[in-house]
Amino acid sequence: QVQLVESGGGVVQAGGSLRLSCAASGRTFSDYTMGWFRQAPGKEREFVAAVGRFGFSTNYADSVKGRFTIARDNAKNMGYLHMNSLKPEDTAVYYCAAAQNIESLKNTPNGNSWGQGTQVTVSP
Repeated sequence: QVQLVESGGGVVQAGGSLRLSCAASGRTFSDYTMGWFRQAPGKEREFVAAVGRFGFSTNYADSVKGRFTIARDNAKNMGYLHMNSLKPEDTAVYYCAAAQNIESLKNTPNGNSWGQGTQVTVSP
């Protein structure tokens, strides 16, 4: 499995922006679809966004469409989540994940590679 490390979380006011980063190592990054999930206190982990192996295909949860943008740079073994127009309900621990394809990423999370998570807090 590929190893993943997230960074870039923090505290931001509603309406603000943050960029999360995910550094990959250990395997060829372009062999994996990568994505972002989040888990708020007392709630189940939920899918946020995914990007295909070469960055051409993307998929978003309805709750973040038009506000978040997922991207990747295979040459740098990096993934990103650009978050704009943040809302208090976006507050959560955000996790980077990688899998062989988007179906596996979303439907069989136990098979994913996971990072340790980064906290995002959006104040009203």
